[in-house]
Amino acid sequence: MRWAKSQGVKINGVTPAHIPGRGSGMIATRNIEEGEVMITVPLDLMITIDSIPASFIKQFPTGTSIHGILAAFLTEGDHQLLKRWDLWRKVWPSRKDFEDSMPILWPENLRRSNSEFQQIPCEGPFLLPPSASGIWNSFESNLKDRKFESKSQNLLAQQEKRLQDAWRNVLTVFPNMDWDKFSLHWLVLNTRSFYYVKPGQEPPEDWNDAIGLVPFADYFNHSDDADCEVVFDGAKYTFTASRRYEKGEEIFMSYGAHSNDFLFVEYGFFLDQNESDVIFLDDIISNNLSEAEREELASQQGLEDYQLTPSGVCPRTINAACVKYMACKDFQNYVQGRATKAFDTRKTWNIIREWIEIYLQESNTTIEGLESLGAQSEEQDGHKNKVASLRRRWEQIRVMCQNALDKINATQLEARANIKQASYT
Repeated sequence: MRWAKSQGVKINGVTPAHIPGRGSGMIATRNIEEGEVMITVPLDLMITIDSIPASFIKQFPTGTSIHGILAAFLTEGDHQLLKRWDLWRKVWPSRKDFEDSMPILWPENLRRSNSEFQQIPCEGPFLLPPSASGIWNSFESNLKDRKFESKSQNLLAQQEKRLQDAWRNVLTVFPNMDWDKFSLHWLVLNTRSFYYVKPGQEPPEDWNDAIGLVPFADYFNHSDDADCEVVFDGAKYTFTASRRYEKGEEIFMSYGAHSNDFLFVEYGFFLDQNESDVIFLDDIISNNLSEAEREELASQQGLEDYQLTPSGVCPRTINAACVKYMACKDFQNYVQGRATKAFDTRKTWNIIREWIEIYLQESNTTIEGLESLGAQSEEQDGHKNKVASLRRRWEQIRVMCQNALDKINATQLEARANIKQASYT
């Protein structure tokens, strides 16, 4: 804190603290009123692509990610220039911290996925959720070679590609760079960066490159509905209380509305309660559609992005169920909002129920595998907590599926009751 203040950071009523079971976080040192500015961090203290000498940047091949260049600079950059941030860097997570929490550094038997960088044959059991791994245990997709465009799926494969592409380009400039140090800095940037685009410039094509490290403010932990307003005005980052905080209360900021699978892969944690959580039914639904049905859906709303959230299934999923039984013209009228007479509540929810039951079976199958692995991991140092994290995530998925099925059953019971009442009347 003394270093941060000496470098121009303004700190008002907050301090970093140890949070039992969750590492570090930011807490209130006194009562903080709504609207109070808690922290400001000047731009010139941030580590961004604009704080790196142009001569360093020019060495890299065209197409090298900003993320990769920043990681290379933290590893092999000018030591005198980096010296300014030495005290701050000493409190960054260690590689061991990342190995414990980030699936990308886990043993391959725990992180099997459809990534092209997996070194062993891709055989089950697959322990990461399908949104992260892209692979299933309980059913075999007939669309194995289909690539999703969504940034919300195949998360581990996307992350590994970003890292390996950066590493390949960096090696052309620093062929003797240490992998452990580079990947540590890449992960520090991946997990601790804030949004940064130089004032007046267009955002980069890849949003992963709109990044900058913000000293001291990186102690804030994530909450989906955090009461902290975060603003970058081109000169400084400002963190303002959006409600009153009591002395000793932890203060969160939001990293964005992300699913637990995204948080797990990208940051190495996930939330017990997350209103932005989502699992995707894309593989299951696409597996169940005929070519004609896929074409019809593609022409009306596009394929993919069939979501199951804590509040239920999305409208796209309902439309996908409707295409299974509606005549082509009826479906088009329904999707375009011109007529709903062809909609059949019973048929629609019966189809959706079958899709969710497949995901529920996947969670049951994987949890059984994790229970067996958990007994083995008692004898394997460092793996017990990883297996426990995987199981906790799958338990969340199972609950989400079961809750959705309960809602469907309640909807159908209500519909039958209404029919009976209408008939009686």
